Amino acid sequence: MLPDTEAGPVPADTAEEGGPPPATVQEGASPAADSTSPEAIRIAEALVFASATPVTAARLAPLLPPGTGAAATLTALATAYEGRGVTLVNVAGGYAFRTAEDLAPVLTRVVEVPRRLPRVAMEALAIIAWHQPVTRAEIEEIRGTALSQTTLELLLENGLVAPRGKKEAPGRPTLWATTPKFLEQFGLASLRDLPRREELMPEPGLPLPEPSPGPLPGPGTPDGTAAG
Repeated sequence: MLPDTEAGPVPADTAEEGGPPPATVQEGASPAADSTSPEAIRIAEALVFASATPVTAARLAPLLPPGTGAAATLTALATAYEGRGVTLVNVAGGYAFRTAEDLAPVLTRVVEVPRRLPRVAMEALAIIAWHQPVTRAEIEEIRGTALSQTTLELLLENGLVAPRGKKEAPGRPTLWATTPKFLEQFGLASLRDLPRREELMPEPGLPLPEPSPGPLPGPGTPDGTAAG
């Protein structure tokens, strides 16, 4: 039995229904390194707990004893946490601890719910996620209404979007795309896990509904996707 682990503040991406299932690690393993050990699992547990970002198998591998596989170790760790109050889940291409989905009704009684993004920001973020890279003018065309620079700055300041270069068009407008922090905040392993637009917009002409992303991330800089 692994020691109890404090998970810190409850990430809302798994404190509500619809969060990601327990992780099943598939990438990053050497065919010959498919074994693990109690010590390797302890190392993985400590790294995931201490890390501010999701842990990949490649990041874990150099820390493990010789002959143990990172992917196999993460899989064993995920199995050890099944059925517990904290689980290991796949988010943003890595693995992180999250509170169990079924405990959301209990936790929301005592955990303060941070403010959420305004609806207009959620609409812009959804359009960027589905159509990226996309310019501000293209976002406005899809929304059918103007988009303030303040809204884009809010998404940028919270690390959910980042510039992805310039479009080869008159004026060379900035292209926008989502960041790894966006995937982590929404509990997505990759952009392939985004719901289809038809699933969120059953009737033509309706405005984009507001997803339930959980708490607004703290201010920070975009991580890893800015192209200048």
